[in-house]
Amino acid sequence: MLLFPEILRRLAELFDVDVPLLLRSALRIVAIWFFAWLGIRAVRIVAARIERAVDDGDPATLTEQEQRGHTIAQLLRSVGKAAIVIVALLFTADIFINIGPLLAGAGILGLAISFGAQSLVKDVITGFFYLAEGQFAVGDVIEVAGKSGVVERMTLRVVMLRDLRGVLHIIPNGQISTVSNMTRKWSRAVVDVGVAYGTDLDRALEVFRDEARRFAQDPEWRSRFDGDPEVVGVDELDDSAITIRTLFRTLPAQQWAVACEFRRRIKKRLDREGIEIPFPQRTVHVRYVSPAGAEAEAGSGAARRGARAEPASLLPDTAD
Repeated sequence: MLLFPEILRRLAELFDVDVPLLLRSALRIVAIWFFAWLGIRAVRIVAARIERAVDDGDPATLTEQEQRGHTIAQLLRSVGKAAIVIVALLFTADIFINIGPLLAGAGILGLAISFGAQSLVKDVITGFFYLAEGQFAVGDVIEVAGKSGVVERMTLRVVMLRDLRGVLHIIPNGQISTVSNMTRKWSRAVVDVGVAYGTDLDRALEVFRDEARRFAQDPEWRSRFDGDPEVVGVDELDDSAITIRTLFRTLPAQQWAVACEFRRRIKKRLDREGIEIPFPQRTVHVRYVSPAGAEAEAGSGAARRGARAEPASLLPDTAD
């Protein structure tokens, strides 16, 4: 049975290759990719430690520091892995060929590609500034390029949004001109409820204030607020209702849950207080004409037609 060195010797004789050189090259390749694997592992460990460092232990809320930490960790994993693999490939190629001229040619080729792929360069540059300035992060609810949803992932080229229906929108950074961030630092729930026109408004406003105050002091919901609620007052006089507006300042991304719960509470409270929440109504005026009036109107119309036809019979006969 042939040993592995003997197999290498015969293969080297067959292809006219120096065996010691082949062994040194193989060892260098193994070492390069071993260190590349260690580098990727180190990147993953650093990214995981960043996520653990910013974790506050509360899975129900995602603070601004946690969002930024998760964004940086994702970027470190993707960009760091790509950079390590590219460097390892270059060192591997350098074992067999001189990569100096290749790098120079790649630089010229990259410049030519950059002119032809301006949108890609724009995406990368824009994404870098979004990450550097922290305009939004993973976990934020934003609206960009006509799409809204939760930021699931950010890279230097694209932003991935998951909307309420579960659809994933992938938007290039270069197409983002305006960012509407609905969960940065604090949020606000705006609740509009209509009451009937016959309602005593002063009493209704007092009921709204009392219920909003009770809601904000509820132990199960108190931690979601970032300030006292405010009953603005009469916001609009609609066709069938008087709209009363209530504002709640909440922690980021809590405005929707707070608004839903307050609508439930205020509906039950208004029912107990006997205050009506009206539904849209329309008043239709119908004009009724009696048969006698219709006949009289028809007779007067015929008389008017006869009066108009009568002068024709008074015309002189010119047949003779």
